[in-house]
Amino acid sequence: QLALVESGGDLVQPGGSLRLSCVASGPMKYVTIGWFLQAPGKEREMVSCITARGRITHQAESAKGRFTTYRENDKKTAYLQMNNLNVEDTAVYYCAEDGQSTECSADMTDWGKGTSVTVSS
Repeated sequence: QLALVESGGDLVQPGGSLRLSCVASGPMKYVTIGWFLQAPGKEREMVSCITARGRITHQAESAKGRFTTYRENDKKTAYLQMNNLNVEDTAVYYCAEDGQSTECSADMTDWGKGTSVTVSS
């Protein structure tokens, strides 16, 4: 199975930017990657989904125009570039993988431990 490690979370002011990284290691190199967030006291929800070939199959409405999902397969890394952050973006962000589908869901095979994003003035 794959191991996923997220990084890049931080404390930022409203309007700021962050780039989250998801580095994969394990036997399967190219898999679909999903980004999810879990706000305090809320259920986990999907931010974006990107296939092994870089096709975006999902992007949350709240992320459109602000967030960009991309990947560099030679580095086995997927990214979530977040711009114009607001306080509602405060959450733990997770990446997850699925080698059997080009879609993302809460039932993806492997999950990272998350990286914390806090947006506050």
